[in-house]
Amino acid sequence: MHRRKALASLGASALAASALLSACAGIDSIDVQVSSQGSWPAERKPGSYVIERLPSQQANAAEQERVEAAALQAIEAAGFTRATSTEQADVLVQVGARVFEVVRRDPFMSPFYWRSDWWYHGGRRPFFYGPGFGAGYGYDSDYADYQREAGVLIRDRRSQQIVYETRATHTSRWTSDRLLPAMFEAAMKDFPLPALSPRMVTVALPRA
Repeated sequence: MHRRKALASLGASALAASALLSACAGIDSIDVQVSSQGSWPAERKPGSYVIERLPSQQANAAEQERVEAAALQAIEAAGFTRATSTEQADVLVQVGARVFEVVRRDPFMSPFYWRSDWWYHGGRRPFFYGPGFGAGYGYDSDYADYQREAGVLIRDRRSQQIVYETRATHTSRWTSDRLLPAMFEAAMKDFPLPALSPRMVTVALPRA
């Protein structure tokens, strides 16, 4: 009897997960809320950059490399070129990302100080934690909404002044590796203009 219940629970969970994955497979664009501030001079060209890591990001290098890889295309699409050394760079760039359940949001935390592996797993548990969450773990009530944030901070290397900061936010019940690069694209879409903040930006998801 217990075995049949466990199998039924596993089947229900698998069906719920399958439904979510099928739904996200058909999504080709997302709406992202973007806020940008800065003092980038109107006549200044993007120039060269290097990625700068905080100590917390250096301690989680593998996860941070994954976040940076998702951000580089958007940074270079804005006109920046990668420098071979810090001394040759015009600007220093920090990138960060985080994800959390909406009901657990901490407004005092910054994506630049969060472990980047939480982008994929959330603050409490992995999105698809496994077969142990029991029957009835369905789309309508038990799957939490997750808010994802991606941020880019640009600092002038010589003066050490922050010249541009932009953040992108997206909330959904599904997850995909395609979300993060799309959010960085939205964050950098209006560079170097601060533009209206916050504003809604629609971007296409990369092909799966």
